[in-house]
Amino acid sequence: MSTTRWWWVRHAAVVNPRKLLYGRLDLPADTGDGTAVAALAGRLPRGAVWLQTPLRRTAETAAALLAAMGEAASPAVEPDLIEQDFGAWQGRPSREVYGALPETDPFWSDPAGQAPPGGESFDDVLRRVQPAIRRLSAAHAGRDIVAVAHAGTVRAAMALALDLDGNRALRLAVDTLSLSRIEGIASAESGSSWRVVALNLPSGTENMY
Repeated sequence: MSTTRWWWVRHAAVVNPRKLLYGRLDLPADTGDGTAVAALAGRLPRGAVWLQTPLRRTAETAAALLAAMGEAASPAVEPDLIEQDFGAWQGRPSREVYGALPETDPFWSDPAGQAPPGGESFDDVLRRVQPAIRRLSAAHAGRDIVAVAHAGTVRAAMALALDLDGNRALRLAVDTLSLSRIEGIASAESGSSWRVVALNLPSGTENMY
């Protein structure tokens, strides 16, 4: 039996006073809270495979964590783990975007299935991220994988482990600089399965494993 351990970190907060939907906008991360960074770094595994997305906020968060750990790993960039593309909604205040949708808009009954103009739906994110997780799990079977990614990516990982559809997965809270964990278990006798170890642990949470 082989167990592949995923350590999902949502990037540190970005400066966003206007509450914009930033999606794939390449905004920097605020990693200035050294105490929080050190606390999270202290519970990440040594000698792990490190992954980040093409957006700088994940690269900056990964760099801060690795520096706090004193590790010299170079995270691989995984485009398939990037945040949802909000299309024409990106860069606009969330209140403005959602306030403009009429009560009869299909978004309200099926938010995961609706794509913003020129963007992708959350169901599209599931179809992109989940095969990537399976691929990476096979490539690094039995290893620890630290993936610094986005709220949408972490929800997609949890949806895979818990067999959730997109609308149920959207109910999961994933805060900045939080840790979530899933494990992929492969067995010659029973095939493959998933289990959830932790969800949305804030950086100050006492280490329980």
